[in-house]
Amino acid sequence: MDCLVSPSPPQFEHHETGFGIGHASPRLSWKFATLGPRYPKNWMQKAYELEIIRVPQRHEQIHRVQSNQSVLVPWPWEPLQSREIARVRVRCYGKEDAAAEESATDWSEWSTVECSLLHKEDWTAAFVTSSLPVDAAAPLAPIRFRKRFRLPHNSFPIVRTRLYITALGVYHAFLNGKRIGDHCMAPGWTAYGHRLNYQTFDVSNLLRGDEENVLGVEVGAGWYATRLGFNGGKRCCYGSPDLAVLAQLEVTMENGVFWVLPSNDSWECLRSPIQSSEIYDGEVYDMRCEYGAWSTVDKDEEGLTGLAARIIPWPRARLVSPDAPPVRVVQEIPVARILVSRSGKVILDFGQNLVGKVRIRSTILPRDQQLCLTHAEVLEDGELCTRPLRTAKCTDIVLGSGKELSNWTPAFTFHGFRYIQVDGWPGVQPSLEDFVALVMHTDMPRRGWFACSNTHINSLHKNIIWGMRGNFVSVPTDCPQRDERLGWTGDLQVFANSATYLYNTTGMLSEWLQDLSAEHLEDHRRGIPPLVVPDVLQKAGGSLAQAVWGDAVVIVPDVLHLYSSDTSILCHQYKSMTTWLDQGIPRGPDGLWDPQTWQLGDWLDPTAPPENPKDARTDGVLVADAYLVHITAMLAAMCKEIGFTEDAERYAIDAQRLKKAFAEKYISPQGNIMSNTQTAISLAVCFSQYRNIEQKRTAAASLSRLVRHGKFALSTGFVGTKFIMEALTLTCQPSLAYRMLLNKKCPSWLYPLTQGATTIWERWDSIRPDGSVNPGEMTSFNHYALGSIANWLHTSVGGIAPLEPGWKTIRIRPVVGGALQWAEAQFDGPYGEVKCRWEVRNGEFRMVVQIPPNSKALITLPTEQHTEIGEDGEDGTWMGSGVHEFKCAYSMKEQWPPRPLLGPFERDDPGDIWHDSSAVGQFTMAELLAGRSDSQVGSGRDKS
Repeated sequence: MDCLVSPSPPQFEHHETGFGIGHASPRLSWKFATLGPRYPKNWMQKAYELEIIRVPQRHEQIHRVQSNQSVLVPWPWEPLQSREIARVRVRCYGKEDAAAEESATDWSEWSTVECSLLHKEDWTAAFVTSSLPVDAAAPLAPIRFRKRFRLPHNSFPIVRTRLYITALGVYHAFLNGKRIGDHCMAPGWTAYGHRLNYQTFDVSNLLRGDEENVLGVEVGAGWYATRLGFNGGKRCCYGSPDLAVLAQLEVTMENGVFWVLPSNDSWECLRSPIQSSEIYDGEVYDMRCEYGAWSTVDKDEEGLTGLAARIIPWPRARLVSPDAPPVRVVQEIPVARILVSRSGKVILDFGQNLVGKVRIRSTILPRDQQLCLTHAEVLEDGELCTRPLRTAKCTDIVLGSGKELSNWTPAFTFHGFRYIQVDGWPGVQPSLEDFVALVMHTDMPRRGWFACSNTHINSLHKNIIWGMRGNFVSVPTDCPQRDERLGWTGDLQVFANSATYLYNTTGMLSEWLQDLSAEHLEDHRRGIPPLVVPDVLQKAGGSLAQAVWGDAVVIVPDVLHLYSSDTSILCHQYKSMTTWLDQGIPRGPDGLWDPQTWQLGDWLDPTAPPENPKDARTDGVLVADAYLVHITAMLAAMCKEIGFTEDAERYAIDAQRLKKAFAEKYISPQGNIMSNTQTAISLAVCFSQYRNIEQKRTAAASLSRLVRHGKFALSTGFVGTKFIMEALTLTCQPSLAYRMLLNKKCPSWLYPLTQGATTIWERWDSIRPDGSVNPGEMTSFNHYALGSIANWLHTSVGGIAPLEPGWKTIRIRPVVGGALQWAEAQFDGPYGEVKCRWEVRNGEFRMVVQIPPNSKALITLPTEQHTEIGEDGEDGTWMGSGVHEFKCAYSMKEQWPPRPLLGPFERDDPGDIWHDSSAVGQFTMAELLAGRSDSQVGSGRDKS
């Protein structure tokens, strides 16, 4: 019997390619593609064989394992050595059901893995910097380094050439004038006191075997030496102002000769025509100081000489070849329109709030003329609004030389913007074709999609995606435009589920967690995690213990484990997690938080005044205590998962004790909660704090009353927003959730759409209904935290979620409501594509789901779901792999739309609801299996 599935080429760890990997024994993963028109039903892997060929020995080894695991399986051979290359493929054995005959798949295609430099002893290069003194108080000009060289005389044909490189700062590298790689802001931002990334490049096609070569590297300040932080920030947060490069070029000849060109004091340093390049302020480029092809052998530049480079000590940081993908330019966006403001300013509108930089295609800039490009996210009264940027200038400047400025873009900065004000453009007003925006972010693979019959919800989801893209630039940041752009831990922990569904963040966030752990466990912190990672705020003054933000040390590893099944993440973060709970949290006599501890709490509650964003209706200590109970139970489960049995039992007992203490402190016997707010009740519901059904019914009624009395407006900040929809769903009130979702008055998720938003805002009213910009300092127009609603859209509306870590078992449970006519979700997980699409038509619910091979799903139809608190357990059907179609009668159990609680002189306004705006259409299994492109899913297209 022929096998109906075929394994994909193996993937190594969470690395994007396996080239330049930093693991000697990388774990292996593969998925299964289907062969032929029939999707295999109930197919499960029973065993697998791995074959390896080591290069150049070509010694083949086959290893067989009796296992159903196909994600992160152990490397079964001798560890790889530095620089070693191997080719690996997999073949699997499985069957469709218990009675079927087991059969073997074909061998997969080969995957190639190549190790980077695994040990410090592999490096012969030195860190080198300029020998000129620098002023650490001023913006640093980039430095150009170069080395002319020839390969050994009569070299045999070259087998391979590798460049291993990093910088203290950010760099671009060139070989014979050609740019090496497509990375932006490399090597990325890490906790420089602990970890420093380096990159590996194959530069064989750029090398001239019999001629002189030039290796050039330009290094800018980047995060290493730019000013960072509030109130003007601080430069050189990591100590030294020396921008430096570490580079090692290695050439292997056919005859076995191995030749190395290391960075050392024989290299020369040249001035850069870039006068300064700052993260917040932008870049200043002086064309008059450009001296042409400095990184090539050029006759016009033969007289160009520089100063000898100066060797500096190695930093104490560990050199790391990261699994995280690099930052790249991933998209180009043309100018949508050109505006002329009332004051006569020329403003480019790209139609989308984005993160990146602009490229000028071509212009002749007269000598000494200054061209200024000022970036901002919004307009106010028709003019560029830069006040929300605070002290960030966000301006790129070019000083003309009279020559052509061709395909120019700033080298070492990025901006958050939709609009650019152009001052000093030569001649007449620029045209639409003169500029293009370059979208930059960490190049994570997209893997999750969602769409439904309501185009406004689809627009919201699209805005969430754009907000995430703009804030995942090397590290997960809070905002990409003003004088901040820091890796706030609390913001990420509320958004982590949504982010990890939309993109494969495992490589990036597991690296970020290592920095969090390293900085958290520094001696002076007393077990308290930093608020931002990498930490540039609290190093001098110790740490501030904060729930929600500090709790990221537990919650983010749990989310990554849930989506990847990678227990090594839990092992790496174990000490950080336990230190926070055992030492870092200041406790009161009951074991909960010390009530005297100041808390950020439900940050940016919509009632908080602009000047006081922490002034929330929900008691901050209640929020902290609810989280403490939750993370204690979570840590118990993680300790059990990685085999720390005693700790698991200890934390489980502690979680029960703290749950009782929380209930006694905050919840009355009838189920009323102190701080009777949307946030407080939602936390208690989602964290299972109520002791019995009666209390939960009271909570449901209280939450309903608050939501209806508030006319379905949100009254939640960063914390509560993640949980309000889930709480309404768990208390069997999905119609209230849908009406909140579809509300278009401020504060609501859809209100920003009425003001033209294309990303998620920091405040619900970052632009007020009268069109004015919120006067508060915390007014970012690209801030993903309030986009945490995406998790509910994916899991409840789209209906798909993992039941076990890694998506080997899946939950399919769409919650129908809100007059939605259809919805669909798709997730390309560790085992393959999970798809669910449902529609309601003429009293019938229809659904098609796809479950990938080697996994299974528990499927619960709307007729099998609870409609009242306290009902017996839900029904559901376990299904194996395959495409499955379901039908059942459907009628909405709740009133739609639900009515608000109104006073005697108030009235309900159905116009506050943004109704469905696209027609329902038939769908087929073939359409489900066809997959979706980014441009299709989320467009709200008519399916008819």
